[in-house]
Amino acid sequence: MRILVACDKFKGSLTATEVCEAIAQGLWEANPGMVVDRVPIADGGEGFSETMMQALGGEWVECVASDALGKIREVKYALCGHVAVIEIAAAAGLAMLEEGDRDIWAASTFGVGMMMRHAVREMGATKLVIGLGGSATNDGGVGMAAALGIKFLDSDGNELEPNPRELLRLDRIDESGVIDLPEVLVACDVENPLLGARGASAVYGPQKGASPEDVVQLDEALAQLVYAADAGKLSTIPGVGAAGGMGFGLMRFAGGKLVKGFELVAKELRLEERIKEADLVITGEGSLDAQTEEGKGPAGIAKLAKEAGKPVIAIAGRVEDGAEKMFDQCLSLCSLGLGPSECMARAAELVRGRARELAGM
Repeated sequence: MRILVACDKFKGSLTATEVCEAIAQGLWEANPGMVVDRVPIADGGEGFSETMMQALGGEWVECVASDALGKIREVKYALCGHVAVIEIAAAAGLAMLEEGDRDIWAASTFGVGMMMRHAVREMGATKLVIGLGGSATNDGGVGMAAALGIKFLDSDGNELEPNPRELLRLDRIDESGVIDLPEVLVACDVENPLLGARGASAVYGPQKGASPEDVVQLDEALAQLVYAADAGKLSTIPGVGAAGGMGFGLMRFAGGKLVKGFELVAKELRLEERIKEADLVITGEGSLDAQTEEGKGPAGIAKLAKEAGKPVIAIAGRVEDGAEKMFDQCLSLCSLGLGPSECMARAAELVRGRARELAGM
C-alpha cells in the first residue's frame, strides 16, 4: 500500500515536517512494508518559506529586521533563484513576543518591509512571495509600507509612527519615496475582509490581546486608513483582512496580488500527481475547525483527494464539530481523554500512536 502523508504544523508543538515524520513512524511500526510518501505542507502561515524552499530549491538568507515592537533581530527568508519567499511571522510574529509584552496598538509590520527591501536591494529578487499568518499586528500594513519609503501624515503634515495608535490621526499619505518593487504575490489562507464583523480587528484582534473596546477602535483606525488611501473597494476583497490587514497593505502599497497559499504550494509540490499515485491520503494540522474550510491546507488536500477518488483521513490535535465532514475519517489527540497541555507536550508520541492505530484498522 502506498500512503501520502501531507500535513501542516501542529501550532506550538510540531512543525509540518515533524508531524509527517511521526505519522510515518507510526505506520511503519504497525506495517513495515508500507510505502509512505511524506510531504509537509503550508498555506501561507508559519512554515511556508521552508515548504516553498524545499519545493523550489533554494537557500536561507539572513538579515536584520525589527520585530513587531521594534526590537532588532536576526531573521531569515528563503531565496529560490531570484524569488524571495518571506513569512511575515519571521519579523512580525506573535510567537516572537512574550505574552506580557504584546501591545496590539504599538505593533507594526515595519520589519517585514525591511525584509522586502533587503531581498530587492541586496539580493536582486525579481519576485516576492509573501506568506501571511501568525502576526502580532493589526496595522493594515502601514509599517511595511513605511519601511518601503511611504509616509503617513497628520492634518498638519507631520509624519506619524506607522502603527494602529497613530492611524486614528491619519490625514494623507505621501507615496513619492516608495522604492521600486518587482511582482509581489501574497499567499493567504483566509477569506476575511478588512473591516467589520468578519474583519481583521474583530476576528483576529482578540487573539493578539485586544479587548472588545480595542476591537471597535482598531476597526476605526483601519477605516481611517482606507479613507486616506482611497481604497474602499479594495478593503472588501476576501483575504485582505489576513494578518491584521497585511493583505490590504500589500495590495494597496506594494501592488501585491492575493493568491491562495495552498494552491501555490500544491502546484510546486505536485500534490495532485502525488495524490493520484497514492492508495490512501493522510492529512491534518493542530486544529480542524471552521477556518479550515476557508482555504487551509488540510481542506485543500481533502478536495484534491476526493477529486482523485482517494480516501482521505485526518489526524489533528482537535476536531471541532462540522470539520469532520471534509474527511472520510478523523482521529484527534484530544479524544484520547488528555488535557490540551498534555496533548501538546506529547504531540509527537500521540500522533505516532494514532497513526499506528490507523495502520491496524
